[in-house]
Amino acid sequence: MIESGRDWSVVDGDSSNTSGIGDNAVSSESFPDRIELGCDADEAVSLIRTLADAGFVAYLAGGCVRDALLGITPKDYDVATNATPQAVRKVFGKSRTLAFGASFGVIGVLPPNQQRENVHQQVTEVATFRSDGTYSDGRRPDSVHFGDPEQDALRRDFTINGLFYDPVDDRLIDFVGGRQDLRSGLLRTIGDPNDRFAEDRLRMLRAVRFAATLGFEIDPATRSAVVQHSRSLEVVSGERIGAEMRRLLVSRFALRGINDLVQLDLAGKVLPELLQMQISSVAARCEAARSDDFRYQLAAILSLSSDPSQALRGVSECWKLSNEETRAISSALKFHRLLTEFNETAWSVTQPIMINRDIESILDLAAVIAESQPNDQWRRSVSAARQRLDWSKDRLNPDPFLTGDDLRELGVPPGPEYSKLLSKARSLQLDGELTSHEAATRWVLTRKER
Repeated sequence: MIESGRDWSVVDGDSSNTSGIGDNAVSSESFPDRIELGCDADEAVSLIRTLADAGFVAYLAGGCVRDALLGITPKDYDVATNATPQAVRKVFGKSRTLAFGASFGVIGVLPPNQQRENVHQQVTEVATFRSDGTYSDGRRPDSVHFGDPEQDALRRDFTINGLFYDPVDDRLIDFVGGRQDLRSGLLRTIGDPNDRFAEDRLRMLRAVRFAATLGFEIDPATRSAVVQHSRSLEVVSGERIGAEMRRLLVSRFALRGINDLVQLDLAGKVLPELLQMQISSVAARCEAARSDDFRYQLAAILSLSSDPSQALRGVSECWKLSNEETRAISSALKFHRLLTEFNETAWSVTQPIMINRDIESILDLAAVIAESQPNDQWRRSVSAARQRLDWSKDRLNPDPFLTGDDLRELGVPPGPEYSKLLSKARSLQLDGELTSHEAATRWVLTRKER
């Protein structure tokens, strides 16, 4: 439960939009009647023309149509067709096609003259119109049946993702009311939301992510169904949860998404620490941490936890973070505070942090924390630390004046005293109290004589 008095009703990171229409929604007066496709769509359009010339129906489908209508450049272009996978492979030839999703009716088509061995090859997914069978595992259909465009639209998740566009005849095909919902800035399931979420539990988290990405409001019936089915999110794999959360945290309306996670009873399954945090603090951290790298946002939020290290362990397990992601966030959580006090801290204390391989993550989190403070003392410290990175390698991390071999030659008996002497000598060197190997040697001999 959310603690009493902790208001999670704010919906935007900048608190500027409290209306029912998202900032990215397009008014009915300005909503486009047609789609303007850039040259990045040429390959998909060419495939559609080739399929049409072969006697098949083929359209652009799903997210690329949604984004193009909103004036957002699509990341990729998917094609839907009445051609079966076998027919698609026959039209384009096996040398240009990859049957990586043939069991679900999906064929990857390579650009002409593309080398199959190229690991960076760009494929266009061509999917056969289909309807889905039952979803016994709450994630994927047990079977698929090839069908027509309307059946294909009706089996999709949200109305804004159920649109088709025919670039040959320049027409939008809408069986599910997706165009109107785009115009209204509304995220709504296709058909009964209880059925959609029972089929695929990940759709609940996708609803929150789409709303956060586009600045849309979630339809009341859809919201109610998410709450009703929220406990079943546990059947979704950590990898899929992590993939959605990565995208949510870097979205324009990340705070709206975080708010929805709490309000829709999903936070306890994906980021339970949110339930113990003040919305004003989370808002300040999210606003200051805006970045294309989700690690900064996550570290900024976890830094508000009563036990950041334990919180990170839970998130790492739940989201299946990589070792590199976990290490970078852990370093940021562990060391960032020292950099907010850089100007008041001995160089021997901060220098090991400055040469840490995750220093950029540490500095970025320190900057986020500093930005959320009312005075600029911390900001000046973080700025000074960042400037220190401009030092040459030899100046930033000079060779030590003393080594273990030096101590042996000076007759220091092996044992725990070795590491203590070396550590102390290193600190004195970095702080300028020892200025040469000879001075460090005299310091050791003086200590021996005591």
